[in-house]
Amino acid sequence: LHRVDRRQRQMCIRDSMYMLNKYQNNSAYAGLDNSLSLTGVYRSQWVGLHGSPVMQNINAHMPVYFIKGGVGLNVDNIELGAEQNTSMTLSYAYHKPVGNIGILSIGAGGGFYQKTLDGSILKTPEGDYDENNPINHNDLILSEGRETGIVPVFNAGVFFQTEQFEIGASSINLVEPKVNLNTNVNFQLKRHYFLTMAYNWDINSSFSLQPSIMAKSDFIETQLEISAIIKYNDNIFGGLAFRGYNKNTIDATAFLMGIKLSEKITLAYSYDLTLSSYNSVSNGSHELSLIHISEPTRQAEIS
Repeated sequence: LHRVDRRQRQMCIRDSMYMLNKYQNNSAYAGLDNSLSLTGVYRSQWVGLHGSPVMQNINAHMPVYFIKGGVGLNVDNIELGAEQNTSMTLSYAYHKPVGNIGILSIGAGGGFYQKTLDGSILKTPEGDYDENNPINHNDLILSEGRETGIVPVFNAGVFFQTEQFEIGASSINLVEPKVNLNTNVNFQLKRHYFLTMAYNWDINSSFSLQPSIMAKSDFIETQLEISAIIKYNDNIFGGLAFRGYNKNTIDATAFLMGIKLSEKITLAYSYDLTLSSYNSVSNGSHELSLIHISEPTRQAEIS
């Protein structure tokens, strides 16, 4: 039998509101909100396309001053056709003040990644799928049932933050592990790199503008996302984002909006208008985020 070796790429899952969920892709951000920060995200991508990606993300992070940094937990679940991909990582970030300018944070994390492939919902050209008979793919490699594999994963990142400007770089799947589902099928997780930059410009006492940029790459494919959000009284915001920089990577234009439900809770929504060839079979993408940031700790206020 020939072994099946797939290099699993995660760039198909596009999180349009990355600027509101900085810890998800960079463990070095843990604790930089100077309080307990909780985020939940639900994303349905390319609605109307059978088997399209659906993602849920939950994460929490907070500063821990006696260890001079922050800690965090990130959980991702992605369903894509017959695949389900679940990961959980814990991380620590070391915070180092840089004079009176800002804070440099260096973070690393580790955890597990679980992939499940449900062969019962797949079909092959040679398969026998008579509703009165058991599933038979007539394929010596593909299973007729569910198969699961688990591997350890590691990530690392750096983040520099000032009052107005921030920049971060990170990588996930550092050791590129292979998830073995059986003796014939495995998936290799590709190492991915992220670069983010953002700036906060106070236009006047009521309005502020926050442009940001994210680059994602596995050194085979690279994609750029540029966005800008305008806030009113630090309470209501709206914005636009564009993803892709040439005809091969153009994906969507996103419309962002959000509101503070209270001093601690923010609700945000984005709609992606698909610009790629998927627009003929998709009704766009929807993303919903709920963010809870507690009051800053006393030590953070003093500093």
